[in-house]
Amino acid sequence: MSQLTIKQIEQLLFKDETELSEELFTKIKTDDRKGVQKLVDRYEKQLQKEQALREMFLHMSTYEANLRNKGIEWIAGVDEVGRGPLAGPVVCCAVILPKDFYLAGLTDSKKLSKEKREIFYHVIMKEAVSVHTSVISAAMIDKVNIYEATKLGMTEAIEGLAVKPEHLLIDAMKLPIAIPQTSIIKGDATSISIAASSVVAKVTRDRYMEELGKTYPNYGFERHMGYGTKEHLLAIERYGVILEEHRMSFSPVKESIAK
Repeated sequence: MSQLTIKQIEQLLFKDETELSEELFTKIKTDDRKGVQKLVDRYEKQLQKEQALREMFLHMSTYEANLRNKGIEWIAGVDEVGRGPLAGPVVCCAVILPKDFYLAGLTDSKKLSKEKREIFYHVIMKEAVSVHTSVISAAMIDKVNIYEATKLGMTEAIEGLAVKPEHLLIDAMKLPIAIPQTSIIKGDATSISIAASSVVAKVTRDRYMEELGKTYPNYGFERHMGYGTKEHLLAIERYGVILEEHRMSFSPVKESIAK
């Protein structure tokens, strides 16, 4: 083993796609060069992280596994993004994942970086059995209220799936729809299917708000995504509201119109 350079050992540990044998790793661990020991320490920490992510994924797959044990194959995770902002739509998504789906680190979209969400979005869109999103406008939110708009969006997302789900896993919502369903509090951090739908919904809405930021550059939508930040409130005070994008029934938008 001493004939291998540190660079070659790094290649074996981190860059080769073939699985490292236990015998070879044991030999590497006995190499007393400091550079090699640093690589071994890094490699073992990486293995620990990967194991933790596998365990998290398995834990978040409990609802799905229990349903599949009952013979239920098509399970849709359903979530929304954008209930709280002062502007922009609420975006709802339904996702059916295949039985063998695995994506290390997938969790509630709010806990992921923008870069990670984009990566996960592409994986989910590529590997999912079916995905559908529904975008409910600010005008509709004002018309029926945010709770009813969310139910409408979730229902549209489910009905738009190419494969009809046999069971729904929904983040903290009960829907008037004739499909067996389970409402899960903090479902986007508890169910892998709901987490997948939250990522797709979040990326879809963020892209919408970024485009809105280009259309209305004074408002900074691409930064605050329509939420009631200081920047957004100052923009409303200075430039007024955008009738087709601000939620007129939400405070303080409603108050700004009355002035």
